[in-house]
Amino acid sequence: MGKELFESYPHLVRQADAVLGYSIEELCLEGPPELLADTRYTQCAMYTVGALSYVERVRESGVTPDFVAGHSLGEYVALFAAGAFDFVTGLELVTRRATLMAEAAPGGMTAVLGLTADQVRSVLERDDAPPVDVANLNAPEQTVLSGTADDLAAASVLLKDEAKAVFPLKVSGAFHGRHMASAATEFERFLAGYRFVRLRIPVISNATARPYEDDEIPDLLTRQLTSPVRWSDSVDFLLDQPEPEFHELGPGQVLTGLIGQIRAQRPVPAMATS
Repeated sequence: MGKELFESYPHLVRQADAVLGYSIEELCLEGPPELLADTRYTQCAMYTVGALSYVERVRESGVTPDFVAGHSLGEYVALFAAGAFDFVTGLELVTRRATLMAEAAPGGMTAVLGLTADQVRSVLERDDAPPVDVANLNAPEQTVLSGTADDLAAASVLLKDEAKAVFPLKVSGAFHGRHMASAATEFERFLAGYRFVRLRIPVISNATARPYEDDEIPDLLTRQLTSPVRWSDSVDFLLDQPEPEFHELGPGQVLTGLIGQIRAQRPVPAMATS
């Protein structure tokens, strides 16, 4: 992940190493897998590769986007792209975020396919349902839950007969839910020590699915830890813009696949009649 980028931007790689205290290139290219699966390392790797991918894209194309958005950690790459902070500041924020999220109560996340978010919530509102949170609204029929291992297992039992698929994700915590409350409190204090630059490009917030206002950055980054990632709503907002064209940066094409699902399930506009 990121091999060509590391070779092209050695000065940024050196800055990353200085912040992290280890080689980001070695982590991404050599692992070991158990570190890459640990959110304290995963987030730093994803931010670095995402940020370098954006720099490379603009350098090659000479074009800056009309909007930027990121899924969870990717929102920090979007804010970097929009000029809210420089590369090093973004990595400092991500490093602290990752540490606090790792230190929060243990848990996990489970994906539910084939049900709408409202259908998932209906099941979770039953008297016998465990206390889990809707963490990611990824697509019209793809929802991710967050909670303790036992509660997620109990929720999976309730959902498996109605959903197409229910399966655990390879993450190391119960992100974007109530179990991140302590991390959010500490992160809010940490963010108070930073000042953010006026955004040059509109950034779509995970928490609101609408563009940031310049004075909202600390609040929305704090809220993001405990509120659902409203990816489906964010993409709907962007699809309402004139002739939208999406470009996914960084490793993989997961978000491109989600965008395709969201686009395919949007209502067909009614035909005008005379």
